[in-house]
Amino acid sequence: MNDRRVGPNEFAGHGEKDETVVTVLHVDDDPNDTALLQAASRKAQLDFQIVNVEDGEQAVAYLNRVENTGGTLPSLVLLDLKMPRATGVEILSWIRNHPNLNRIPVIVLSGSELQEDIRRAYDAGANSYLVKPLGFEALVEMIRSIDTQWLAARDRTSV
Repeated sequence: MNDRRVGPNEFAGHGEKDETVVTVLHVDDDPNDTALLQAASRKAQLDFQIVNVEDGEQAVAYLNRVENTGGTLPSLVLLDLKMPRATGVEILSWIRNHPNLNRIPVIVLSGSELQEDIRRAYDAGANSYLVKPLGFEALVEMIRSIDTQWLAARDRTSV
């Protein structure tokens, strides 16, 4: 498992098309949550690359850049709800309204358990809504579950 944080002027996959690398786009403004997700993914020993961006504007820029350069789109988006500049719901709506991106599975990964946040996420087109777990081992198990349910299942159906 590889991971990297992508700055606003740098985009993984730029001009590359590597069908063997499974990429997960992680959109979260909290560097602590990002570091925990990366560590949990390493501990789970899963074979995918996490591309991290810090906000919605960077997520849109990344997706546009990958699409426009013929790069490999992410197989999955993990999206926080509460971020500066553009909320997770706004980014999710943008993805769902974009003809070349709207089939990418999006999992909202949020600290919020509010029913209103959950409803808004599903109304905007979330495939799943997961509350960020308390405890590192629970996060490792969540990452394994995401891999099994969303990434490994996708590999089986694309054969």
